[in-house]
Amino acid sequence: MAANLQAQHETQSGVYTFSSRPRAVPNRPKYRADPLLNEEQSSYGNIMYDRRVVRGNTYAQHILPITSQPDPVEFLRQQEARRRAMSRKRLKEQFGPKTPEPLEGRKNVDLQTEMYLEELSDRVEDVSVECQTDMFLDKPATPLFVPAKTGRDAATQIEEGELFDFDMEVQPVLQVLVGKTIEQALLEVLEEEELANLRAQQQTFKEIRDAELVEVQRLEERERRLRVEKENRIKQQKAALEKEKETADKIAARAFAQQYLSDLLPSVYSNLRDCGYFYDPVQRDIETEFLPWLMEEVSNTLEQRYVARTVLDMLIQDVTNQRFEAFQMKE
Repeated sequence: MAANLQAQHETQSGVYTFSSRPRAVPNRPKYRADPLLNEEQSSYGNIMYDRRVVRGNTYAQHILPITSQPDPVEFLRQQEARRRAMSRKRLKEQFGPKTPEPLEGRKNVDLQTEMYLEELSDRVEDVSVECQTDMFLDKPATPLFVPAKTGRDAATQIEEGELFDFDMEVQPVLQVLVGKTIEQALLEVLEEEELANLRAQQQTFKEIRDAELVEVQRLEERERRLRVEKENRIKQQKAALEKEKETADKIAARAFAQQYLSDLLPSVYSNLRDCGYFYDPVQRDIETEFLPWLMEEVSNTLEQRYVARTVLDMLIQDVTNQRFEAFQMKE
């Protein structure tokens, strides 16, 4: 480090002291340094800004691991955070808002935005000086550039007893940490025991409930089988009664029909015979087929005879008329 702090531990007095050599305060750069750079490259001009100095309450600080090996998960998380920060910075530089070009007749000027103003030495004042030299003189050697010293030297002196005694000051903190750790461990052990008891009670209750559910299902299934068997028996009894009633009705109807038809059949047959429903097929054939054909043939024969007689009468009349006319002409 640029500070080059020197620490000395006196074993005789047991006082822990710090001492640093006086040095010049370095010039603060114009722009802020990249926060992603290695912390070892940064310098601290004041011990109050040194991150190694503990200030304030120490309860919320991170506890260092027992082993010197870093946690791989935490290391990977830090690497991922640095990678994301670098990506965001590149995106911001690439796509972030930039200062527009100045208008005609104007120019952009850098201004200080810090809380304290500092002397800017970027612009070097220059003047033009003329002088007459002799001819063919050797050019003198160019002197080395030595920048002018700016700022003031500062020093920090720490007397004995100003810093705290770590061995003495850490005892109450360790007592609190150990007490809190033991208390938290006891609470966790009691909580685990209570959770184990609750799980055992839940398991017992679950087993009892499962056994009761199985018994209830068995009783419900038995009740269902009894109900179904009862309904089937009732349906079978009803079907048997209906069949017996139907059989009795059929027997009664058959007996009543036989008794009623015993006197009805002769009268019905006699009425049907009188009405002509029962006939002789030969007689019926003669009446429906032969007699109409015979009448038709007789009618045709009589018609032919009548036509022949009419034609004969006409011929006779014509011959008679011709002879009568011939006789009258002779006379």
